[in-house]
Amino acid sequence: MHTAEFIVSSARLGELYECSALLRRTRLRSEEIVDEARALLAEAERQGDADRVLSLTEQLEQARRSYSKVLNAYVIICRKINEERQEILQAQMERDRHAGLSGVA
Repeated sequence: MHTAEFIVSSARLGELYECSALLRRTRLRSEEIVDEARALLAEAERQGDADRVLSLTEQLEQARRSYSKVLNAYVIICRKINEERQEILQAQMERDRHAGLSGVA
């Protein structure tokens, strides 16, 4: 890996980490929303409010679907980070081999 490629790859990895952090916060907030929707639904069920139960059931399902999308995006970003890190490590090992180093500490 040439220096320019390494710089680009490192910058891309940094951007992926930033996306990961944002998605992690979004995932945590999505979990809170699902929990809040679940609590509201439980309260409506205890109160016997059928109309509210119906509405809150749909809202809970929507919250779960949204959480699932955020979670999937987070997993994809984490995988991409691992792939990018692996590519950088492999390129560094290849560069070290060409430089005459064994790669063994």
